[in-house]
Amino acid sequence: MTALDAPARVDDSLWGERELADLVRSAGPGSSAVTLAVTRGGRQAVRCAGRLDHAAGEPCTPDTVFELGSVTKTFTALLLADLAARGELALDDPVERHLPEGWRPADVRRGGPIRLLHLATHTSGLPRLPPGLLASAVASWGSNPYAAYDEGRLRAGLARTTVRHRPGERFGYSNFGVGLLGRLLTEAGRGAGYPELLAERVCRPLGMRATTCSPDPPHRAIGHRHGRPLPPWLIPGLPGAGAVRSSGADLLRFLRAHLRPEEGPEGDGAAGPGSLGDALREVQRPRLRLPHSDDQLCLVWNHRRTPDGRDLLFHSGGTRGCTSLIAFCPQTATALAALCNAGPTRRDNFAQAAYDVFKRFAGAADGG
Repeated sequence: MTALDAPARVDDSLWGERELADLVRSAGPGSSAVTLAVTRGGRQAVRCAGRLDHAAGEPCTPDTVFELGSVTKTFTALLLADLAARGELALDDPVERHLPEGWRPADVRRGGPIRLLHLATHTSGLPRLPPGLLASAVASWGSNPYAAYDEGRLRAGLARTTVRHRPGERFGYSNFGVGLLGRLLTEAGRGAGYPELLAERVCRPLGMRATTCSPDPPHRAIGHRHGRPLPPWLIPGLPGAGAVRSSGADLLRFLRAHLRPEEGPEGDGAAGPGSLGDALREVQRPRLRLPHSDDQLCLVWNHRRTPDGRDLLFHSGGTRGCTSLIAFCPQTATALAALCNAGPTRRDNFAQAAYDVFKRFAGAADGG
């Protein structure tokens, strides 16, 4: 990382400075900006280091926007739960019920049908990537592999897909599945696009003004891969799997809402009671045990129970140019978001370092 300016703060203490320094080290020289947002009980801070690009740019602040990658999926899960709480769909609805007109579902050879819950728990049997994506990604694999995969290709890929395992039978992480879920939710939500539905149902109620699917929002941290700046991440055919951008300050609002679903992120009742409050509780309910593990899966969220009985819920994400992790522990009212503008590599450990910082704040020792 380049020489860092004095960290930006949202309070007058040094709480979180040591942990930020740990994350700066783990982000490595490829990153120029790091944000750590954390709350525990009534205490909170957003710590920032660096600038939006190596070459120049404004300092990283609590409102600096990073690409979230698969952390987007937690927003898609919340949309699913909100639409269910409003009675606009049910978790056990078959996919076919919410496909756009003229779309053909996957060919399920055993059991069936694929249900919305299967998409949100990675048990649909759909492959990790949709048919046709790799062919469209060859020219931009190192920077923007999803950029050419639009909704038309998603529609064609779904029609070509064969599911050979019984839906609900096996866990298999699927960008295809959660991306398809995002498209189905827009259909159930009266046809609004994914960005519009997200803004209406989640961002505005929670006061998340910087959170967006726009590829070039204000105060954007420039993504980097191996120290090289990248163009904005594009995922037009599967926005529900990886299109969201957000800031440390906004993610703290998002996580506080999960800690206090009956009150909202500011303790003002903005998220609940009501459909969003119900949805915030619903996404935290474990649904299945992951294979070869004691961990469980909620609606998208990973769930880990520590030996002392604490629940750790978390999800990481990565684009070619950014890495992120968000996590919370209801028992200790602890939540953390960690963001950097360097994409994951085989040598980096930013997401794991962020998870370790979260465990320290939560007072948890899980051996994971």
